[in-house]
Amino acid sequence: MGMLVRAGSRALAVGAALVVALVVALVPAATPASAQGGAVTMEWFGWSHFRFTSVNGKIILINPFLTNPDSTVSLDDLSQADVILAADGHGDEIGQTFEIAQKTGARVVVPFELGTHFMARGIPNTQVVRSNPGQQFKMDGITVRLVNSVHGSGLPLQDGAVSQGYSGPAVGFYITFENGWTVYFTGSSAATQDQALWAANYKPDAMIFHMAAGTDPVDVATAIRLTGTDNPNLKTLLPHHHRVQVPAGGTTIADVQGALGTMGITTPITEPVRSQVYTFTK
Repeated sequence: MGMLVRAGSRALAVGAALVVALVVALVPAATPASAQGGAVTMEWFGWSHFRFTSVNGKIILINPFLTNPDSTVSLDDLSQADVILAADGHGDEIGQTFEIAQKTGARVVVPFELGTHFMARGIPNTQVVRSNPGQQFKMDGITVRLVNSVHGSGLPLQDGAVSQGYSGPAVGFYITFENGWTVYFTGSSAATQDQALWAANYKPDAMIFHMAAGTDPVDVATAIRLTGTDNPNLKTLLPHHHRVQVPAGGTTIADVQGALGTMGITTPITEPVRSQVYTFTK
């Protein structure tokens, strides 16, 4: 009888081990994104000025045009910045990059020639990251990728001359945060077939697209459609470069949403509220 009990115990032990092994096999391995967890926050301060706060508290500013007509913040309100991204040499993209970098010591990640301009103006070389489309900048688990933008990039000369200097290519930015959440900021780009390639490669969760008053809604919708190529992650759409009060006859979110509808795309566009905090998780 004792032998039977011991045999039964061994059988039960083997069976329990098999159950544990089966359960472990059925639990999916955590992906790097879900393993990191945490949330990213975003605020819009008018025009194309956005502030992102990363999972670990890093502050990224995009196109910090503090004096735009709809701005809700001033230089006095910005006490911290770790990275500033300016998409091209136009005044509304550069904004107050120079002043904020001086005040906060933020790294400035911009096209190569625009970076040279900032260094010539007095931003320390150690703060300026001169880059180009196809390159990336990494900091504390955050990756910023520069991509091409179909847009101009003339830089007004400091002597007040009518002519403009060359500030390098216009760019857009792909930002992947510590939790894996990725946003594509298009810069002022028109639609370009390249957007399909980047979408397939980087699979952004959100897209901040250019929508000025004179922008063709079909062009905007096409850029959104391309950014959905081989990318099931795209769930959040936000405009930039638009005014709180759209000028008469100017392109509206409804116009772009309608153009998307003709393409069979039903993803809703979020109309951002200035200074409201939006939270994103992967």
